[in-house]
Formats: sequence, structure tokens, C-alpha cells
Amino acid sequence: MNDVTTEHLQGRADPRLDEIMARLDEYLAADPDLSFQVAAFHDGQPVLDAWGGPHMAEDSVIVPYSVTKNTIGLSVGLLVERDELDLDERVAHYWPEFAAKGKVRVTVRQLLSHQAGLPQATPPLTQEELLDHHAAAERLAASPPFWHPGSAFGYHAISIGSLGDELVFRVTGRTLHEFYEQEIRGPLGIDFFLGLPAEHESRRVDVLPMIKPVSDTSQPVFSALGPVVFGSRAGVEQANSPRSWRYGHPATSGTGTARGLARLMAAAVTGVEGTEPFLSANTVEQVGQQQIRGYDEVLHQQDRAHAIVFQKPSQQLAFGGPRSFGHDGAMGALACVDPDTGLAFAWTIARGPWPGGADPRAVKLARDLGILLSS
Repeated sequence: MNDVTTEHLQGRADPRLDEIMARLDEYLAADPDLSFQVAAFHDGQPVLDAWGGPHMAEDSVIVPYSVTKNTIGLSVGLLVERDELDLDERVAHYWPEFAAKGKVRVTVRQLLSHQAGLPQATPPLTQEELLDHHAAAERLAASPPFWHPGSAFGYHAISIGSLGDELVFRVTGRTLHEFYEQEIRGPLGIDFFLGLPAEHESRRVDVLPMIKPVSDTSQPVFSALGPVVFGSRAGVEQANSPRSWRYGHPATSGTGTARGLARLMAAAVTGVEGTEPFLSANTVEQVGQQQIRGYDEVLHQQDRAHAIVFQKPSQQLAFGGPRSFGHDGAMGALACVDPDTGLAFAWTIARGPWPGGADPRAVKLARDLGILLSS
């Protein structure tokens, strides 16, 4: 990669990406407040590593909200790779207490693709329970599903982190945090943490609140389940809470860089810098395969699609080809990988654009990079 320094942008890029770098520079020039990191690997080699804006530096770490869910999907993938977890086995086979309240037939596949009907416990989980490796999972296991499992799906926005954590614990005897740290993050040098270590706290930057345009007079529309699932967990308070990022909930509050996230996705699917990927092509196919698509019972949105934990491309989230997968975050971040093009991509941002979800600029960059570098 070549060093790139302009009035607004710093970083390194493959020479083929001159137009992409110019585009990034234009984004920064047009919005003096915009602050992001962007990184990409192609066939395991770094091709883009850039940053700009007043709120983020090269090594700044930030909470990218649900982009953190990629750690669940890849940890589960590694257990599938090792034949320690069967996606078509009943969850209760590994976790007997989960069978309560009519959930005895729920499969791991259904649980991890938002079909189990457990986007929230009954009564709703407290913050204290969520920031505990077992308390939230115990409550979810004892709760009745909101729909007959398998009959519908709805975004298990926060609960899937607690459910995935407990499932990994039941299979391995280690929390998901421990498994991810010992088997993936540590050995591969991934700059993305579930629970930010004290020695990295000086690098952390806050997520900044989105700004609603004055011209936007629309009112949010929710399903009946939306307020039950999300409650008062809105805004940037959760991402900026020391309790939250020191714990590192695997659904919402991991902390790291775009460089670390892109490396994570690449290490799983293509390998990085000459190493073998930690997931075989067969496992990538299994965890990256679409499981459901359509109406989301929680978000009240059409054309939502999920693989095993991961999001799949949709009209609103067209980050790659049909075999690509990844996850966006509520405040603008995105990390994804496309096995067909060999592109792994990540974008972190301090202040995402209204109304939230993946920054459209990031979605277009991921798609365009895949096309450009594979042509």
C-alpha cells in the first residue's frame, strides 16, 4: 500500500484505489465534523487503512454497537468448524434449562437466526442482568417465546449476545468472551475486544449523538414488540458507559478499530497475510447462508435478512454479493466480508448519520470495493 496524506485524509491504500481515496477525502471536506476509520483486506492482504476527522485518530477505539455481533457469529463458526456445535441440534441438548416454556424443540439454527421468539425476557431484563455472563441467559431460558419458534423472526438486538454467550459456555465451559479472546482475538492480533482492557482505555473515543435534520418531521414507527425489546436503551449512553464497554456485551458493546474489525472478518474467511483462514469454506457457507428474510417482528421492517447471527444484504443494506455477510451498528458502523470477491471491510464512525443503521457511504464503499478489486 502507498501512504496517502491530503488536507483531510490520512492512511494507506492500494494504488488501484485512487478514486476511493478521493471519495473519502470529499466526504471529509464536505463535513468538517465527520470522523471515521475505514479498512479493507482483499484475498487476505491489506488494501485500505485510512482515517480522518476531528474525533478519531489512527488508533482510536470505539464501540460500534451491533457490529460487535460478528464476534458471536465467528465464535459459533469456529465451534461448528471443530464439530463441537451442530446447528441442527436442539438448544436444550447443550443447555437443558432452555427447554422451559415450550422451547424444547428450538434448534441452534433457529436461536442464532432470530427465530426463537426471545428478543426480550419476561419481565424485561435489567442492565445488571445483561452485564453478567449468566443472569440474563437464565432469565431468557425461563421465559416464554413471543411467537411460536420458527413461525416468524424478529431482531434479538441485545438478547442474542446473552444467548450466544451461554450457548458457548455450555459447549466449551468458557464464556464467549474467554473463547473469543483465547481462540480468535489473541492469537490473531485482532484490535477488537469484548471488554476493553485497562491498558487500552486511553485510546477510547466516545460515540457522538446523531443529529436529526430540522426538515425531518417523521415519527418513528414500531411494532408492539419494539418498546418491549429496547425499553430506554437508546442514544449513546450505553456505548459510552464504562460499565458497558469494560464488560463488552457481545451483541452491543465490543470496542476496537476498523482495522481490527476488517482483520477479524478476513482472518475467518480468506486468512490474513498468508495465514490460513480459521473457518473452512464449508463452515463459511453454513454460517453465512441466509436463514430467513422478510418482515421483522421487532423492528417493523420489511426485507430484513439474517444468516447465523450475521445480517445478509438487503435493499437497505446492499454491502456485497449474495454470499456476503456481516453486521451493521445502530450508530453507523459496518463490518462485512464477501467470500466471492475476497473483500473484508470495516467502517467505524464517531457520529453516524440520521436516522441510524449502517452509514450509506460505508455500504456503498464495501460494495464498490468488492466489484473493483475482483474485476
